[in-house]
Amino acid sequence: METVLSLLIGIGLSAACGFRVFIPLLVVSVAAHTGHLHLSSGFEWMRSDAALIAFAVATVLEVAAYYIPWLDNLLDTIASPAAVIAGTMVTASLVTDMSPFLKWTLAVIAGGGIAGLVQGTTVVTRGASTASTCGLANPILATAELGGSLITSILSLVAPMLVVLSLGALLLLVGWRLLKKRAKAEANPST
Repeated sequence: METVLSLLIGIGLSAACGFRVFIPLLVVSVAAHTGHLHLSSGFEWMRSDAALIAFAVATVLEVAAYYIPWLDNLLDTIASPAAVIAGTMVTASLVTDMSPFLKWTLAVIAGGGIAGLVQGTTVVTRGASTASTCGLANPILATAELGGSLITSILSLVAPMLVVLSLGALLLLVGWRLLKKRAKAEANPST
């Protein structure tokens, strides 16, 4: 049961990595540093003072950079692969009592996959915002993503099942809407 719980926490934190790369890493570092979260073997460095300081500085810089017009779009090109890596790392750091092959397979597929999916959604949303408002609405979007990352990170530690169920429901809703849109386009090929 503990392995399933750690996997659920990892998936939730990975989703938060899709919003902001360093906030979930900082949350993991703080939780591990204070003894509220146990890290798997090889990831104990994440609870060190140096890691805590590094994640805090990186978080402040990342959050500030998303409020600078046009830098936010440029940052997305860097943040996309970084989110997948961070999501994979966060999931792997929490999954214990599992063979390394299975652990890393789950971390890449579940952690990296969900982080990439969330990050991809934010990139598309920011692109649409930039195109439609010339970037004027991007700070509002940056604030929403910051809140999403903070809330998802904290809820992942407190109520991981709720986060994963919410992610699943959101994925089903998006998939249903895409299928509905596709069916409508196929039914009316002239548009």
